[in-house]
Amino acid sequence: MTRQRVVVTGLGAVSPFGRSVDLLWRKTVAGECALKAWPEGPAGGPAAVGLVPEADWSGLPRSLRRSMSKMTGFAYWAAAEALAQAGWGEARPPDLGLALGTTMGSPLTLTEFFTEYLRSCSLDQVRGTTIFKIMGHGAAVSLALALGLSGRLLAPSAACAAGLQAIGLGYEAIAAGRAEAMICGGTEEFDRLTALTFNHIMAASHHPDPASASRPFDGHRDGLVCSEGAGLLVLESLDRARARKAEILAEIAGFATTTSPANLVHPDAAAITRTMNAALSDSGLTAADIQYVNAHATSTVEGDRAEAEAIFQSLGSGPSVNSFKGQLGHTMAASGALEAILCLKEMEAGLILPNHNFSAPEPGFPALRLPKERENRIIKHLVKNSFALGGLNACLVLKKFTGE
Repeated sequence: MTRQRVVVTGLGAVSPFGRSVDLLWRKTVAGECALKAWPEGPAGGPAAVGLVPEADWSGLPRSLRRSMSKMTGFAYWAAAEALAQAGWGEARPPDLGLALGTTMGSPLTLTEFFTEYLRSCSLDQVRGTTIFKIMGHGAAVSLALALGLSGRLLAPSAACAAGLQAIGLGYEAIAAGRAEAMICGGTEEFDRLTALTFNHIMAASHHPDPASASRPFDGHRDGLVCSEGAGLLVLESLDRARARKAEILAEIAGFATTTSPANLVHPDAAAITRTMNAALSDSGLTAADIQYVNAHATSTVEGDRAEAEAIFQSLGSGPSVNSFKGQLGHTMAASGALEAILCLKEMEAGLILPNHNFSAPEPGFPALRLPKERENRIIKHLVKNSFALGGLNACLVLKKFTGE
């Protein structure tokens, strides 16, 4: 069966910097950090957090807002921006699908539900819309309703790999001819439970300065900083995009997602290497074709090192490697999509941004090209990684579209 080529025609972002891809790009290029002090953080716990500034919900009818969690709202604004860029504002094709990744149902709603229930041991004060917010696929179905979508619906609940996995699943559906166009990405809302869980497993940063707390690849990194947001991309077949004369931003060349049976918590460099090699094989490219890798690199000691070993084994020391989590923190299910958007902006600009807060790795670290300053470099092909606890790995290969 002939595989359809899949292209990107729209981008939308809600990040700790605020709403819009333009704002995300401008702040990131300027070297700003979106992380702030967490005033509600417990003593001895995480001191920093990345929160989305208060959003204006007035553009949404109350009938839709009632069943929307905070993270669904993030996804709505990101999707609206992506669809507008793709040329599908209010007039959307009836077969348009959605792949929206989340870590879980709304953690804020779960906290509110159990706080009320355990206080009163009664469900009398629980709203009927609560179940739609805490369902694992609640954000996806609520967003589909708000946008009036009737195509294929996918709702991967794959934690920190969910956003990238959603893009990959959308790509595979279109490539196989099962769909023509899909909105794909991930969304996340911050909750104390998430931050304290990472703190409990000793994976959260305790650095007192929020702007310096997230330090991917740096020898003094001490853990991640939890954050929130949403990233959505419009994907469609090349034939369809050309037929409607859409602006093509990039092409998806390959994707792979695998799991590791080695350990539930500790990262597996061999499994990551296998995933990257599988994505390269799917794309038909070789290591020599890749100029740039955007790493998952959350700023944990074990995670960054395992990924670095995998990148070196798969691609060597030729590509430049960076992570955006020094500026954005870890936006969990949204991270793969938000970071993929920044990758496409770098590709467009011919620019690779430096690793924020990076000075030098620890002794014996794999010999990767880890820029401390921005690099002017033509990016024809890039690799984007995302991983999740439990050994779930995802890798996407993106290609500059040349019109051929």
